[in-house]
Amino acid sequence: MGGAQAQLVSAAQISLWARVQNLQIAYIEKAMAERKLVKASCMRCTLFLVPSNELAVFSVGAASRARREVAWTLRQGVPEKTIRAALDATLSVLDQPLTRKEIAEQVSQKLRIKKRAVRGGGWGRKSEVVAVPVGKLTFPVVDLIHLVTDKGIVCYGPPRGNEPNFVRADAWIPKWKNIEKEEAEDALLRRYLKSFGPATIHDFAMWTGMTLTEARAIWTRQQSKLVSVEIEGKKVFLLQEDLDELTRARLESPRARLLPYFDSFILGHKEREHLLSKQHHTKVYRPQGWVAPVVLVNGRIAGVWEHEQKKNQLRVRVTKFQPFARNIQNDIHEETRDLARFLECANVNVEFNQ
Repeated sequence: MGGAQAQLVSAAQISLWARVQNLQIAYIEKAMAERKLVKASCMRCTLFLVPSNELAVFSVGAASRARREVAWTLRQGVPEKTIRAALDATLSVLDQPLTRKEIAEQVSQKLRIKKRAVRGGGWGRKSEVVAVPVGKLTFPVVDLIHLVTDKGIVCYGPPRGNEPNFVRADAWIPKWKNIEKEEAEDALLRRYLKSFGPATIHDFAMWTGMTLTEARAIWTRQQSKLVSVEIEGKKVFLLQEDLDELTRARLESPRARLLPYFDSFILGHKEREHLLSKQHHTKVYRPQGWVAPVVLVNGRIAGVWEHEQKKNQLRVRVTKFQPFARNIQNDIHEETRDLARFLECANVNVEFNQ
């Protein structure tokens, strides 16, 4: 699936539920506690849950954006020596999980400068966040950690209440093994095509957050492993090793599935006509990067849904983009019953709106 997008951990959990039969939240929590599953900034500098033993692929492979941001900082007149000192200091303090405030304090101490507070926080928030001066620029701690990806890998440790913690991957993940840039990029392209092929270079560039030039260089290195196919007059690519299996694949019966906010299935391609008609686009892909939970019918988005959990009761509201046949509504009822099991709710109520 190319990682479970994890701005909202609850959405990432439901993404995994949608793909793993009989999954329980306790299994996910256990995997994270045992450091087999980890949250980190990966593709597009977005948060994902990924297997710990593949974090290097997802982080190093998608680090070109961090390199571009370091280059931008240089163009703003910040000396390279100053940038490198800030990145080295940040990595050096992250041998144990630290909060943003602790990182700002320890990095500022190492650099012998005074930490600052700036307004920001992402998604339009204007609250004050701790920051570190780097030359004439000031970086909120989270932005500084994004820059660090140019030199090392940082992931999330266990939170302290509502405070996230950050830690260096080689200090946190057992038997950590880093990999070189080209190896990681090539492996990332193969992971992408396994999850989202057939696709194009433009799709891969969008999904990773790379420039088209960066994506094309990786694509060219892997060209011998790819095969082109034509879908509705459009030339697209997949892995040669997957061609026979995908050619033989058949849909056994109509199916409806529920996917949560930001699910990776609906974020893997630049063009999305294969998923959704244009008239409903803004109902799914919303302002400020929000992506709604969707109802899939035979792989296409046929509606959106929301849920509310109160004690032992799960309430699900489905808004249809089209009439649903009875078997599709039955599928949705079956899905919601299993979602209630996953969320540890004894009762579930489903409403359908047109």
